Amino acid sequence: MEWIFDGGRPCLDLVNTRRDRHLGGRELLTSPAALGEWLVAAGHLERRPRVTAEQLALALGLREAVDRLARGGTRPADVRLVNEAAVAAPVPQLRIDADGPRCAHRSTAGPVAAVLGELAADAIDVVVAGELVRICASDRCGLRFLDASPRRNRQWCSMARCGNRAKARAHYARRKPT
Repeated sequence: MEWIFDGGRPCLDLVNTRRDRHLGGRELLTSPAALGEWLVAAGHLERRPRVTAEQLALALGLREAVDRLARGGTRPADVRLVNEAAVAAPVPQLRIDADGPRCAHRSTAGPVAAVLGELAADAIDVVVAGELVRICASDRCGLRFLDASPRRNRQWCSMARCGNRAKARAHYARRKPT
């Protein structure tokens, strides 16, 4: 599977599991197993978990809600879904052992629900902070990314991929004999 992690935030990497949105969309999370594979590839879990159809449906719903909210949407159903998912996020717990105090994170939910909770919490941070989420300017891409550039004028999800292709097309168009 072709996983791309250029969103700049974990919740945007989840959003980017639906590709080619401008052309109607291409789904990468086609099965519970595919979601499990993505959770490992994205670094959220060390080994592929058993994912249920209900968890896949929650992940897909969360993904679309995050996409709308991160781009300025205010649908109450999206807010409710993100908030409900965020409840499963692991909370910090103080642990004191032979090495001294440390912070451990604990969730009463299973691993898939806990990760979806973390992604929902990340989305809340993006929305509350007013982070600028853009859509790649390439007409062949459509990935969402966080624009943290100094001038807030980033156009492409990745200079190595879409930006380079766009600049190469423009260069060849200028050099093409008329």
